[in-house]
Amino acid sequence: MASIFSRIVAGEIPCYKVAETENCLAFLDVNPIVRGHVLCIPKKEVDYIFDLDDDLFTELHLFSRRVARGLKKVCPCIKVGQAVVGIDVPHAHIHLIPLNKPGDLSFSHHVEMSSDELAALAKEISAAIQ
Repeated sequence: MASIFSRIVAGEIPCYKVAETENCLAFLDVNPIVRGHVLCIPKKEVDYIFDLDDDLFTELHLFSRRVARGLKKVCPCIKVGQAVVGIDVPHAHIHLIPLNKPGDLSFSHHVEMSSDELAALAKEISAAIQ
């Protein structure tokens, strides 16, 4: 069965897209730990990030860096943190998280955002990446 991320790539499930290339997709996490929490994924479904071939591994990280730079312009923060957990969804992904204090990188809490807030934020981040 395809992962939820593969279903997003296929257009079966909507997302708040912020950037896309031929091989990668970035979208807002719908259950963010902070405002601006973005997920960067390869479009190809591979469970474990370190099983990606060298070219796709490199492309995903360069893509994530581009997204992080745009994210930092929109979501005021000291730095954009990166986390690779890989337990919750069997599809390689990188979390990009605006950080202002150490606790911002804790997956034990989440912020509430309406669909309108998510859509507006996705549009703003997408424009900043261009």
